[in-house]
Amino acid sequence: MRKFLYKNWTKVSLVLVLVFMITACENSFENGGFDVNSPSNVTSFKINGVAAEIDQKTGNINVTMPYGSDITAVKPEMVLETGATSNLDATVPVNFTNPVKFRVVNGNLYKDYTVTTVVLSPIKSFTINGVSATVNDVNKTITMTLPEGTNLTALKPIIELTQGVSISPASGQTVDFTNSVTYTITSNGKSVNYTANVGVPVTGLVVAFLGTAATRAEITNMDEVTAVNWFFSTFSGAKYISFSSVENGADLSDVDVIWWHFDSAANLPAIAYKPAVITALKNFRANGGNLLLTSFASQYVDALGIVPSGKGPNNVFGDFPPNGFVDANSWGMSFKGHESHPIFEGLTTYETGKANLLQGGTFRLNHTAWWFVPEWGGYVNGEGWRNQTGGTNLASEAWDDNLDGRVTIAEFPNNVANKNVVIISMGAYDWYNETNSSGVPSQANDFLNNIKLLTQNSINYLAKK
Repeated sequence: MRKFLYKNWTKVSLVLVLVFMITACENSFENGGFDVNSPSNVTSFKINGVAAEIDQKTGNINVTMPYGSDITAVKPEMVLETGATSNLDATVPVNFTNPVKFRVVNGNLYKDYTVTTVVLSPIKSFTINGVSATVNDVNKTITMTLPEGTNLTALKPIIELTQGVSISPASGQTVDFTNSVTYTITSNGKSVNYTANVGVPVTGLVVAFLGTAATRAEITNMDEVTAVNWFFSTFSGAKYISFSSVENGADLSDVDVIWWHFDSAANLPAIAYKPAVITALKNFRANGGNLLLTSFASQYVDALGIVPSGKGPNNVFGDFPPNGFVDANSWGMSFKGHESHPIFEGLTTYETGKANLLQGGTFRLNHTAWWFVPEWGGYVNGEGWRNQTGGTNLASEAWDDNLDGRVTIAEFPNNVANKNVVIISMGAYDWYNETNSSGVPSQANDFLNNIKLLTQNSINYLAKK
């Protein structure tokens, strides 16, 4: 009996030791976060004398720097609890352009911190008639779209600036935005120019958003919802048509452009292949109608006979929630050689003929339906693709200046003046950035205005054909 008790007491002792060890390891956490009174705390953090806000529960350190601050090589000023050490060497300059992570250790306890540094934009807001512009401080651009019919020749922007910054032309001054306008921003004796592009949709267009849902209100895919909401807010002549209505003989004679943005599935829906639908849309084109096909809808060029049979996109892929991922890189495109094409007018570029559409750090599903040219399909290069498909490849991935890699934007046909189909097919064409698998919302996509402008330009371009 004594032997039995001894064995059990040994087991109990081991359990108590394990409980103690687990408890000791968890002393750094409280209610799902860090212990706010940990001996491994950062008690003060500064960059160039600017004090940070420290959230001891999450470990987030946020620093807001004045406009013009250089944060690429800065020695941080950091105060730790007595006895604590850190793997962030405050004697060595650090690049705070992207979030910086480090660990503080005190005895057997540690805490991880993340420093996020934001440099204030010189322009807090830029609005015309209540519409807000997108200000891109990297490319020094101000872009916006005003409602159809707006007179661009005499507008008065209301501009809110960061303290210590001046701008010319000044806020409230009447400006002609028929062409690009240069704004000069001055701070601490230094000046920099921003280019403002203000556009409007073509007047009098009747444009339709095509969808699988019976009504616009019944669309559930968030990428399609975001796209259609922008569409109706931008074009006064916007209407929604369903595939069912097309199948049942909807009158399309007054429609200038039909846009089908399909993001719900890699395979196109069965209703799109019904003979009555195919015939109606072929007749729409034959009678002068124009088509914009985006995301997975790019595959429709095959069924509609826009390309020879079997010559549609040969590389179709993408994730669906809850899958997906965050990439630190921004995604974009190269349209080298087509810089003057109307669909690229006014885009914010980071070098000539190159523009980003999806910002690094955003959550993405990478919905892609493009042509993979070099190895697949026997195309060999861009010229081979053009000869075999009858299209003009306008853009490829950002690295491909010769347009011989992936066909991401194209127009059809390429042998007559009346080019009445445009496709946009790359994963960077992403209207809505979902939450990640842990339920954390994606950061905003600062390049969304490029997607909007690319789409608006494409619709306007098609309508003029």
